[in-house]
Amino acid sequence: MADHIGAHIREFRKIRQMTVRQLVGKVNISPSTLEKYESGDRNPPPGVVAELARALCVGPDKLTGQPYMNGVETEEQIQAVIPDLRKMLLTYDNPDDLLVAPRPLPVLAAEMDHVAQMRQNGQYVPMGPLLPGLLAELTHVALGSSGREQERAFWWLARGYRATNSLAHKLGYHDLSLTAIERVRWAAGRSGDSLMQVTAAYLKAGAMVRMGTYASARRVLEGLAEEVERIAPEQSMDDRHMAVHGAILLKLAVLEARDGNFGQAAQRLAEARTAAAILRSDTTHYEMSFGPTNVRIHEVATLIDCGDTEQALARLSEWGEEQDRDEWELPDTIAAERASHHHIDVAAARLVEGDRVGAHQDLKEARRISPNHARFHPTLRSTAATLVRLDRGQDDSIAGLARWAGM
Repeated sequence: MADHIGAHIREFRKIRQMTVRQLVGKVNISPSTLEKYESGDRNPPPGVVAELARALCVGPDKLTGQPYMNGVETEEQIQAVIPDLRKMLLTYDNPDDLLVAPRPLPVLAAEMDHVAQMRQNGQYVPMGPLLPGLLAELTHVALGSSGREQERAFWWLARGYRATNSLAHKLGYHDLSLTAIERVRWAAGRSGDSLMQVTAAYLKAGAMVRMGTYASARRVLEGLAEEVERIAPEQSMDDRHMAVHGAILLKLAVLEARDGNFGQAAQRLAEARTAAAILRSDTTHYEMSFGPTNVRIHEVATLIDCGDTEQALARLSEWGEEQDRDEWELPDTIAAERASHHHIDVAAARLVEGDRVGAHQDLKEARRISPNHARFHPTLRSTAATLVRLDRGQDDSIAGLARWAGM
């Protein structure tokens, strides 16, 4: 279990010839906190990972250790698709010839819709092999047609590149993910759909947040929120506009939390909560999970990012009372990837609060809901590894979860 995020932080700190005090002087944490990270007794939240990576002059993936070429890859072979995806992203506007003519657009659209659903459910292993060929066919249709059919082909191609971005990001190929986002923007710009173009820019802003470039991401997201309001019919947003606008507000809330602006994060959450109340139910327009459930998920996530893990867990108990349960349970209708992510976040919070049993249970629930998503998630890996190091009873179910994740 020596291959954990804290060990990587220590390794790069020594490479940069920095002491603990020199590093914490560049990051808003205490020396004792950094020492706990490096020993593996505590795991840094995503915002802190981005700060540490910037201070150490490396990408966040270097600290998380991605991509994970280990027992997981031996078993599932998912990363074997990466070279073909690189080729498609490189030849996006000048693709290789196909051996046979592409299938009709309605057929390709139906298959891409299935792929998009797989993406939202975190089914990367079965989704990956479908992408290169589907992208190739859609590219030929888009470049070889005209008028409305061409716009629709580019619309579906944008969704294909979004799935590629998600796959690359989850597997830890962050440079490939950024290229895929640029291809989403390229295709969306030719789709004739303003909301698809907003969605593409939203994805880029999300990557900025992950990299810790908060000022740039804030400007982009605030501009997108204004753009959605501008393009809404007669200045009155329908469900599609509301969903996209709400997702932007939630991303802004996460950004502000990671940037230490807790009041602004709360304000963005309040705005999103108002919008979700109008929608009343959870939606997935433009593959944006937005609604009352996702607002609550983000409220918990922002509290965790702010370091208030105690309050984050208190929210779960408070909302559980509405369901006559000890803690809040997500509805079955929420996208599996989103639900799995929530349980991984909560597991990390429980670990901070000393609830190892609860943390283990949440990791197992994340695995049950979306095993592909959970297995490649850096926070699940780091939390599972920490549980093993702290487990004095040598519980094989805890060690087994870490082995399953490739630790």
